[in-house]
Amino acid sequence: MIRRLLLASAGTLVSIGAALAAEPAAAPPPPPYVPLPWTGFYIGLNAGYEWSNSVTVGSTGAPLFSSIVDTTVEAALVGVGTASLPVKNDGFIGGLQVGYNFEFPNHTVASLEGDIQGVAGASSSATGASFFPTLATSYTAALAASNRLDFLGTLRGRYGYLFTPTLLVYGTGGFAFGGISTSTSFVATDTLGDPSVFGSSSLSTTAVGWSAGGGVEWMFMPHWSLKAEYFYYSLAKETSSFGFLSQSVAGVPVAGAITHFTIRPQGSVVRAGVNYLFTWDTPPAVVAKY
Repeated sequence: MIRRLLLASAGTLVSIGAALAAEPAAAPPPPPYVPLPWTGFYIGLNAGYEWSNSVTVGSTGAPLFSSIVDTTVEAALVGVGTASLPVKNDGFIGGLQVGYNFEFPNHTVASLEGDIQGVAGASSSATGASFFPTLATSYTAALAASNRLDFLGTLRGRYGYLFTPTLLVYGTGGFAFGGISTSTSFVATDTLGDPSVFGSSSLSTTAVGWSAGGGVEWMFMPHWSLKAEYFYYSLAKETSSFGFLSQSVAGVPVAGAITHFTIRPQGSVVRAGVNYLFTWDTPPAVVAKY
């Protein structure tokens, strides 16, 4: 009897084991979500050098009025008020940047970054002369111009590729703005001994434009990265004007003219920087292949 019970129990256990083996194993739970190491907000500092490319203050004379006494004087005033003076700006630049990175699974990173920098030493001045003879008079003019870049900022997009998990190479482009201060003046002397004419103008404004460039960024330890980049900027043309009169006859000016001074700031920036990335903890191992 006992032998039969043992045999029956053994058969039952075998049947249960066979049934369990026939059932598919339960799927393992999905791995927990791990944020990619470049994703997050960042803030940092930068420093570098800025130099301008062929920036000039250009003045263009235009007729204002001419009396019937002598119409050639007006032409002389227009002539001496037309010139072009180079005012290249080179100087050290430094400031801060803030932005947000988003890393995609295909090893690319998209970012939005804004920055603002002060500029030290980026001012220059130039002088020149012009000569305009007519039948009635002969004006010689001494011209002067100065220009200064006070600050420079950008708001740009970045898009790059991770050649390794810690090395990002990117291109960048977007909006640019800068504070410029420009002044111009000239004195024109008539060789016939008539009174000199002179004029001056100043302009202080924030000009806007665009910027584009590229760079490389290296995450040398979790949350910390170093970058080096170059970008070109071009700001909109700014204009100021002033009018002036020639000598008088019986208290009435013989002629007048107006001069428009224009400047279009543009240049290049090369700089290095350090960023701190406010992101989640870096994964302990990178499983993707680069």
